[in-house]
Amino acid sequence: MPASAAPSPSYGGSQPEELIARLSSGDRNSRLKALRELKNQIIGNRTKKLSYIKLGAVPRVAEILASDSLDAPLLVQSAATIGSFTCGVDSGVTAVLDSGAVPLLIRTLSNPDQKVVDAAARSLRMIFQSKLAPKYDLFQDENMGFLLSLLNSENENVTELAGSIITRSCETSFEQQALCNAGVLQRIVSLLSGSTSQRDASLDSLAAIIKNNYETVSRFISLEDGRALNAVVDFIKDRAPRTRLLACVCLIAIGHACPCYMHDLQLKIKMVLILTQLIEEPGRPGDESPFALKELMSSSMELQNASVSVTAVEKICDFLPRASLQNRRFEGVLLVLAEICSKVEERRSQLLDSKVFHLVIEALKHDCSGVRTAASNCIRSVSRSVKHLSAGCFTNETTITNLIQLLNDTSTAVQVAALGAISNIAVDFKSQRSIFFKCGGVKQLVHLSKSMDPVLRLKAVLALRNMVFLADGMSKQNVLLELTVSTLTSLICDPESFVQVQAMAFVRNLMDGCVESIDLVFAEDSVIMNAVTRQLWNSSRSEVCTQGMYVLSNVATGSEFHKDEVMRRLLPSAAEGCNPSVLIRFLQDNNDELRVATIWCIVNLTHPWCLGVTNRIGKLRSAGVICQVKSMDNDPCLDVKFRVRMAIEQWMTIST
Repeated sequence: MPASAAPSPSYGGSQPEELIARLSSGDRNSRLKALRELKNQIIGNRTKKLSYIKLGAVPRVAEILASDSLDAPLLVQSAATIGSFTCGVDSGVTAVLDSGAVPLLIRTLSNPDQKVVDAAARSLRMIFQSKLAPKYDLFQDENMGFLLSLLNSENENVTELAGSIITRSCETSFEQQALCNAGVLQRIVSLLSGSTSQRDASLDSLAAIIKNNYETVSRFISLEDGRALNAVVDFIKDRAPRTRLLACVCLIAIGHACPCYMHDLQLKIKMVLILTQLIEEPGRPGDESPFALKELMSSSMELQNASVSVTAVEKICDFLPRASLQNRRFEGVLLVLAEICSKVEERRSQLLDSKVFHLVIEALKHDCSGVRTAASNCIRSVSRSVKHLSAGCFTNETTITNLIQLLNDTSTAVQVAALGAISNIAVDFKSQRSIFFKCGGVKQLVHLSKSMDPVLRLKAVLALRNMVFLADGMSKQNVLLELTVSTLTSLICDPESFVQVQAMAFVRNLMDGCVESIDLVFAEDSVIMNAVTRQLWNSSRSEVCTQGMYVLSNVATGSEFHKDEVMRRLLPSAAEGCNPSVLIRFLQDNNDELRVATIWCIVNLTHPWCLGVTNRIGKLRSAGVICQVKSMDNDPCLDVKFRVRMAIEQWMTIST
C-alpha cells in the first residue's frame, strides 16, 4: 500500500495553516471570525501559542491591527489576540515586539471606542509586565507627558497600564527622581484610593519609585501629612492577597531605604506572618511572597531572633513538599529558609530537625538552576552551625557528591553557591576527606581556582583554604599536590587582591601545625615564600599584608632555619636594595589586624628558648623595630597591647 502522510494537528475544527490564511482574507467577517477562533484556541494553552507563533500568526494579527483602524470589533479582537500571545510565553512577547504591534497598540489607545481602548491597554499591560519589554525613556518630555496622560485617564485599564510601564522602566535613582519631579508620585498616591486593580498597579509602581532611594521615600512619607504611608500600612490587612503582598513590598522598600520610618518591630513581625501565610496563595502572591519575606528578614537579627520566626520556619517547612511542585515558589522558599537560618542557631536546628531537610538536599539536583542555587545557599546557611558540623550532619556521601557535581554546573550562580556550601562543610570534613578526593572534589576546586571569573577563583581558593584547616599532614600534602606549587604561586600574585588574601590564608593554614608542614612552603626553590615576600613588600592593601605576616608568623614557629629565613625576608641587607622599614611600616599601620599579625611574628622570632634569639633581637633593635614595639605599649587595640607586652616580657627574660 502507498504510504500516507500524517495529517497536521487540527485545532477547533480548522487546520492552523488554514486559520492563519483566513486572517489575511479580503472578507471582513472572515477575518473577524478567524481572530476569535485563534484567540479562543491560544488562551491558556502554551502548546498552541508556540505552534501558532512558529507558523507566523503574530505578524498577520498585527497587520489587521494596522489596517483596520476604524473597525472596532476587529481592533478589539486583534488587540486581545496580541495580548494572549504575550501572556506567560517569552517567545510570544518577542514575536509581538518584532511584529511592530506595540506602537500600533499605543496608537489604538486614542480610539473613541472604550472597548477598543480597554483591549489595547490590557494587551500593552501584559507586554510591559515582561522583562523582554522595552524600557520607556522617562527623560524624554513627550514620553513623560504621555505617561501622565495615562495616569490621568478615567479608564482603569489605562491607569493600570501606566503602572506597568513605570514598574518596567523605573530602575535608576535618576529615573525615580524624574518621575517624582514630574508629579507622578502624587498621582500614584491618589490612585491608591481607586479600584482594587488601580490600587495594586499603584503599589507596584510605588515600590519601583522608592526602592533604595532615601530622597524619594522621604518625599512619599511627606505626602498628605503621612496619610499615604498609613494607607499602605493598612493595606497589609486587605482581603486581597495581591494587595497584601504589594503593600508589604512597599513597606520593605521604605525600611531598607529609610530604617527610621520602619522601626516598629511589631509591624515587621506582622509582615512576617502575612508573607508566610501568602506563600500558600495561588499565583503571583504565592510566588513572590517568599522573595519579599527574604528581603524583609535579610541581615535582621532582630527579626530572626523574634519568636515569630519559630512559627515561620514551621509553616515554611510544612509547605516545602508542596512548594517543590512549582519552581519559582520552591526557589523562594529555599531562599527564605537560607536567610532565616543564616545567623540564628535555633532556626538551623529547627530546619535540620524537621522531616523535610532531605528535600533541600534533593533540590541540589533540580532541573531549575534557580532552585539549585537556592538549595546550595540554604545548606551554606545551615552549615554555619559548629554544633551540627561537628555532628557530621553535612558530611554524608550524598550531600558531598551532589555539591561536587554542582561545581561543574553550566550556571555560574550555581557554582558560586555550591562553593559557598562546600567552604563551610570543608572546615570539618575529617574522615570524609577521602570521599571528597574520591569524587573529584579537590580536582574540581583546583580547576575553578584557574577560572577567568574572579568570584569563582575566590570561592574555590576559600574552599581549598578551609579543606586544609587543621587537616593532617598527609591531607595537606595531597591538596597541595593537586593544586601544584606553581598554581598556588600564581594565586598569591592574582590580579585581584581578594584572591591574593585567600591564597595566602591557604598557605597560612597549610603550615599551621607541625614543623614538617612548614617545609611545604619551601618546596621548588622556595617559590611560595618568594611570592609571599614580594606581596609583603609591594602590596598597598593592608588585608594582603596581614595574611602575608601571618604566613611568616607561622614559619617563624619552626626551626632556626625557618626563623632565619623570615628574618632575611623582613630585614634584607642593604645590598638587596629593599626598604628596610617594612616592619616599621606595618607596626605603624592604621589596620589593627595588620599590627597584631606583625607583633605575633616578632613574638615567634624572639622566643626566649631558641638558640639564635639574641642575634635576631640585635638585628631587630638595629632596624628600630624593638623601639617601635616598646612605643606601642598603650596601643588603642587591646589585642595589639597584649601582644606587645608579651614581646617585651620575652625580651626581659632574655636580658636576665
